[in-house]
Amino acid sequence: MRYGVLCENHLFTKVYLAKNRAGGKAVTVYILKDLHAARLRKAHPLKIKVNRVGISVSKKIGNAVKRNRAKRIIRQALFCIEREKPLRKGRLIVISAREGIDGLKMQDVKKEMEKAFLKLNMYEEIEKSAD
Repeated sequence: MRYGVLCENHLFTKVYLAKNRAGGKAVTVYILKDLHAARLRKAHPLKIKVNRVGISVSKKIGNAVKRNRAKRIIRQALFCIEREKPLRKGRLIVISAREGIDGLKMQDVKKEMEKAFLKLNMYEEIEKSAD
C-alpha cells in the first residue's frame, strides 16, 4: 500500500469542513478530493497517484499508550483493507478515532472502516472482462 502522510493542520481542517464523512462507534472517516494529486503524481518516483492519509486520536481516548495503540490498529486495518480491495486514489483521507475504540481488536475496527469506505464510495470498480 502506498500513501502519503497528511500532517498539516490546514489540510485536516479542510477535510473536516468538507463534511463528507461516515463512521461508527470506533472510527470516523473523512474524505476530500486532493487538488494537488496531479502535482504529487509527477513528483512520485513511480508516477502513481496516491492518497494522503492522516490519523487523528484525541486525548479523550486515554493516555499515550492507548492513543498509540489506537493509531497502530487503525494503520493496520487500513493496510488490510487496501490489500483486499484497492481504494480510489487522489484523495485526502482523515481517520479519526472515537472513544469506542478502546479495547477493540483490529478486525472490529477494520469492519467499521470497510463500512465507512463503502458508504463513501471509495472502492475502485473492478472491470469484469468478457472472456
